[in-house]
Amino acid sequence: MKSFNKHTLAVGLAMAMSLSFGAATASAHAGHEHESVQVEQVNPLLAEWTGPYGGVPAFDKMNLKDASAAFDIAIKENLADYEKIANNPEPATFENTIVAMESAGERLGRAGTYFGIWSSNLSSPEVRKLQMELSPKFSDMSAKISQNKKLFARVKKVYQDALKTPLDADQQRLTLTTYEGFAMRGADLDPEKQKKYAAISKELGQIYNKFSNNVLHDEEGYVTFLSKDQLSGLPESFTKSAAKIAADKGQEGKYAVTNTRSSMDPFLTFSDERELRKIVWTNYYSRGDNGDEYDNNELIAKILKLRKERVGILGYDNYAEWRLQNRMAKTPENAMGLMEAVWPAAIARVKEEVADMQAVADELGHGITIEPWDYRYYAEKVRKKKYDLDSNEVKQYLQLDNLTEAMFYVAGELFNFKFTAIEKGKVPVFHEDVNVWEVTDKSSGEHIGLWYLDPYARQGKRSGAWATSYRSHETYNGKQTVLSSNNSNFIKPAPGEALLVSWDDANTFFHEFGHALHALASNVRYPSLNGGVRDYTEFQSQLLERWLSTDVVINKYMKHSKTGEVIPKALIAKIKKAATFNQGFSTTEYLASALMDMKFHLADPEGIDPDKFERETLAALNMPKELVMRHRTPHFGHVFSSEGYATAYYGYMWADVLTADAAEAFKEAPGGFYDKEVAAKLVKYLFAPRNAMDPAEAYRKFRGRDATIDALMRDRGFPVPEKK
Repeated sequence: MKSFNKHTLAVGLAMAMSLSFGAATASAHAGHEHESVQVEQVNPLLAEWTGPYGGVPAFDKMNLKDASAAFDIAIKENLADYEKIANNPEPATFENTIVAMESAGERLGRAGTYFGIWSSNLSSPEVRKLQMELSPKFSDMSAKISQNKKLFARVKKVYQDALKTPLDADQQRLTLTTYEGFAMRGADLDPEKQKKYAAISKELGQIYNKFSNNVLHDEEGYVTFLSKDQLSGLPESFTKSAAKIAADKGQEGKYAVTNTRSSMDPFLTFSDERELRKIVWTNYYSRGDNGDEYDNNELIAKILKLRKERVGILGYDNYAEWRLQNRMAKTPENAMGLMEAVWPAAIARVKEEVADMQAVADELGHGITIEPWDYRYYAEKVRKKKYDLDSNEVKQYLQLDNLTEAMFYVAGELFNFKFTAIEKGKVPVFHEDVNVWEVTDKSSGEHIGLWYLDPYARQGKRSGAWATSYRSHETYNGKQTVLSSNNSNFIKPAPGEALLVSWDDANTFFHEFGHALHALASNVRYPSLNGGVRDYTEFQSQLLERWLSTDVVINKYMKHSKTGEVIPKALIAKIKKAATFNQGFSTTEYLASALMDMKFHLADPEGIDPDKFERETLAALNMPKELVMRHRTPHFGHVFSSEGYATAYYGYMWADVLTADAAEAFKEAPGGFYDKEVAAKLVKYLFAPRNAMDPAEAYRKFRGRDATIDALMRDRGFPVPEKK
């Protein structure tokens, strides 16, 4: 999930988000009078959002040809807004400096929302070319703002005054985060160092775009076509979708396995064709690593070198030290400490899982030794043998439409939200597959916002699942309601067929909806406080996954796609019994990526060979040879296509410590996961404040204490560490 706000958009966009504008906050109300009114009439990317629900993006009018001109105008206006603040002759105050910055770049935010859709959901060669053209412009803009001495002097004055005479708690928090944002980006450097810092950020912005586009090329460029006699073991729902995809690609009568996780994962789980599994596995895990013009290894080496050089200008020893200073972990050592505490138990469990899989392969007389492209396939057979659990059988009860209704039910019980489908055509959308719901308060009927869902994979859509906000909640300048979106990459079913998903995919669906609820539940005054601390922002979404397996969701929404019968209690019992099954695989593949992220940024990048460093580091960690990192380095977009998760991928586990601990608060409550008292505290302290409250303080207010690692270890079926 990616999220940033108005101020971040202006200050760190090119460096931090690599022109991925999807989560930009944009106001629906005009806040400034600019000279380019005539242009606005013909450039819908800059126009005020009009229509129902407090104004909505005109996705039906967006045209890529308008983008370049729109950003030229919006960048100029944005810089003028900040110059006006910097040159204000009045003494610096919270209102005329910090609050004034909250209103800057309004039209830039609107244009950014549209370009985020092109970048993430509707990419094309033209979009990628424009990304490369815009990147240096945004780097220049970012540098002019973050290195504006007059502006920083005003911010610093407000910050120092607030230390003596505290503001309201949320104002104090906004002042702190604003000051830190400037200080961390070189506002205090001398002009020569600032120039060097800006030049590095500009170069990085270009490299990030190229890295991302190389990965997208390999995702689009590698497709495995199957004939009818190569479908052994594959579920009917998969083959029907694969047939449609092949036909759409001009291969009528064949079946296509695309180079995305949503296609790769089920194929590796069910296909009996071992050589084809190897091909599909190799295609997927070799993205960005094929030794051609789209190979990312050289770019990674440049990124690591430039990042270290840039933070060195600020006086830091390495990038991780700079990045983690205002995170919950605070230091790389603390983040590494958590990962290293879990790693031994994870790889020990992998050893057990591989032994079980090898035994099954031997019993079947397959005459093989377990390799990475075998793991999912034989794990599924072990699952059936140990727990009599067939994941394809489970899938028949997991219809996407029903899961969507289940999420609405949970939101209603915990947040008092009601979701009402909006008739097609009433709200503009950027693709016919997108549907929109209005979100209201169940009791008062008050309008909260809109929720957009873009569920299907398509050409030009980046892989994975994510949440984004087109407009965030704020009240400082008149209440703004939320426009939130979830985006997935489910393979579109054949006409007339239900979209069935795996249990893991259902978890992810709930996870991303958790991000949407975090946005919809916001009760902050200032838009910039809708952001968050990276190793905390995954907590809320991970926690929402827990409601998927609650009894009410199971009994009301898990119904067979053909018969309509509720999932049998015996099958649910098997699912719950197998809850810690394959935790070695899932924990190890994730942790390997998180550890590599940190170790890359703690290492000396001079002359580094990323492929070699990856191999040698994993070997030193005793990485099991039967599986690989969830995101191998050459396509690790979280870390190398932007800076959003750089030295922060550990954050999923940091957040999961909080998640497991918070889940136990519900388990211990009289009403379980639907306990009204605990749910009220959940909304009040963990969702509504967003970044208006320090995360550690917010969690203590919810739980009454700090979280411990014990619940996480119990969750995964690992031994709980002894207390020292």
